Amino acid sequence: MVENNHSTDESGEFKRSLSHFDDRITSDGSSAWPVEPGRYRLVVSKACPWASRMLVVRRLLGLEDALSVGVTDPIQDEKSWRFTLDPGDIDPVLGIHYIAEAYHKREPDYDGGISVPAIVDIPSGELVTNDYLQMTLDLSTQWKRYHRKGAPDLYPEDLRPEMDAVIDRIFRQFNNGVYRAGFATSQVKYDRAYTDVFECLDWLEERLTGQRFLMGDTITEADIRLFATLVRFDPVYHGHFKCNRNKITEMPALWGYTRDLYQTPGFTDTVDFDHIKRHYYVVHSDINPTGIVPDGPDLSVFATAHGRERLGGRPFGDGTPPSAR
Repeated sequence: MVENNHSTDESGEFKRSLSHFDDRITSDGSSAWPVEPGRYRLVVSKACPWASRMLVVRRLLGLEDALSVGVTDPIQDEKSWRFTLDPGDIDPVLGIHYIAEAYHKREPDYDGGISVPAIVDIPSGELVTNDYLQMTLDLSTQWKRYHRKGAPDLYPEDLRPEMDAVIDRIFRQFNNGVYRAGFATSQVKYDRAYTDVFECLDWLEERLTGQRFLMGDTITEADIRLFATLVRFDPVYHGHFKCNRNKITEMPALWGYTRDLYQTPGFTDTVDFDHIKRHYYVVHSDINPTGIVPDGPDLSVFATAHGRERLGGRPFGDGTPPSAR
């Protein structure tokens, strides 16, 4: 989550900061950080949509043994993301209490935002990257040697030009749009963000009415990026971020699509509604000063029949679903 890595400008508009640490882990050794199984640790919060995308991609590609994961508490304190879910409040691999320690090991004078997902070099304890826009793409393209047998191609070369355009629109209007609405401090900026969110949802509803996934018959990177925001929309963004024209459950194609993905192996086990709801409603005290976490909505509906099989398609293409965990 990069909420503590943003600002609201004088006009009242939410501004998301660029990733300060944008190094890449590459297969050909062209970067300072070569791909090496077991060398790096991925740090996530299950509350965070950007981090959840990494968890889905890692599961679908079968990289669990190559890239370990540390999970932070969904509730941050003044030092940001902390490892209070682990014995002794210490990540068992990195030996630190806060992911901020890896940031400062890399750059002692760093005073910017502390965000997840983040990848840490285990031997040195230094942060490698917090570039949430690039990380999933690199798991698909740079870590191929360590993909499981039957791993799907989530970023096919022939689809990349169109997919990149779809991803860009979803990011600007929807992934980031809900934050622009939720953190806006002026009516004008909120109205603009609200309009963007629902223009994008209407476009997606139309696109997904006649095809099972965003790029056609198989799951791709674009679907994973969209899913992470969709699955949080009714429980959080609809009320908490004032994106309340309608719920996803009221949009037939998008609601069926959301359940289709949610029930797909590799997606379901990365979603933690408890972490999601507690993070947003407790941490955002400027939006929800009481810290009360709503009891609803009824989350059992995510497991109901979606009917998207009628559109055909093969979710994993020529690949296979990941094994149960």
